[in-house]
Amino acid sequence: MPKAAAVTCGLAATALVLSACGSAPANIAGGKAAATATSAKDLGGMDALVAAAKKEGTLNAIALPRDWANYGALIDGFTAKYGIKVSVDNPNGSSQDEISAVTSRKGQDRAPDVVDLGSSFALSAAQQGLLAPYRVASFDAVPQAQKDAQARWYNDYGGYVSIGCDAKRVKECPKTFADLRKPEYKGQVALNGNPTKAGAAFAAVYAASLANGGSFDDIKPGVDFFGELKKNGNYTPVEATPATIEKGETPISVDWDYLNAGYAEEFKSKGVDWQVSVPEDGKFSQYYSQAVNKDAPHPAAARLWQEYVYSAEGQNLYLKGHARPALMTSMAKDGTLDKDAAAKLPPVSGTPSFPSEAQQAKAKQTLAQGWGQAVSG
Repeated sequence: MPKAAAVTCGLAATALVLSACGSAPANIAGGKAAATATSAKDLGGMDALVAAAKKEGTLNAIALPRDWANYGALIDGFTAKYGIKVSVDNPNGSSQDEISAVTSRKGQDRAPDVVDLGSSFALSAAQQGLLAPYRVASFDAVPQAQKDAQARWYNDYGGYVSIGCDAKRVKECPKTFADLRKPEYKGQVALNGNPTKAGAAFAAVYAASLANGGSFDDIKPGVDFFGELKKNGNYTPVEATPATIEKGETPISVDWDYLNAGYAEEFKSKGVDWQVSVPEDGKFSQYYSQAVNKDAPHPAAARLWQEYVYSAEGQNLYLKGHARPALMTSMAKDGTLDKDAAAKLPPVSGTPSFPSEAQQAKAKQTLAQGWGQAVSG
């Protein structure tokens, strides 16, 4: 839809006019538009939500690689269950790419309906007024520290920063951040993206900070650490992906444990011995957050996707992808957790803690100011 038409639809005040605009939210169920529904109850219950979503027939997702946290199975499961086509734009995009798409495509049919953001980026999107409040049926079971009080975002899955290593290319795989300083790792240490844009890399720098005297209040030691690795030649600017790992371009990757564990399974048949360890000197856990675009072109499908992701089926699919679902504790209590999949998670000890909204905002500012200079040249 042209931008001019989208603006006209946005100014329309009645359901009659809205229904005439191609990309504007037009689903009415239970007397309330799907675009303003804050729960399935607002639409008359789950059956009504399902009916409205099926009528839309499409869900626009973004930055969801099929091999990331088992998203391929989640997408296929959603389509099989509801008959709704899932279109994934820019599958290898970053959290910042998702936010940019939400803002630049406002009013367009191809705008993202839902986003899956690193937690600091979810906070930023909420502050910008981009997200719609919506409480899934299992909202109360999401841990208090892992959700927005207004239900604009809440964590869906997460894990720990880990070090993945190709044991056939690296004589002795590093197991701590301190190990990464060793001269034998020259040109081999990579990140999954740029930490100013990608949640995985952002977490890696935070973990490195904790390993080097930093704290949730101070990420700079992590920036300095990677600056040191760049200076001694160990850090490579090549961003780690399944392709670069398979080719041997990034034989050591600091990334989420669920991604590294997934690579270990994926590459076994290709002769790659990918080993994974959670560094004890920089233990950092973080989750990604699901949210609905406030201006989603398919508002009912967006909300149904949230319900599916936070169902036992959806959460267990994350678990089968080696990710730790947000509802893992409550599902273990009510008996719906896949115990076999849980047993395959990389082992960790202790209880994770998370930086606050203010701490993450400060960390992002520090990265924006200093990352480029630290790893340039």
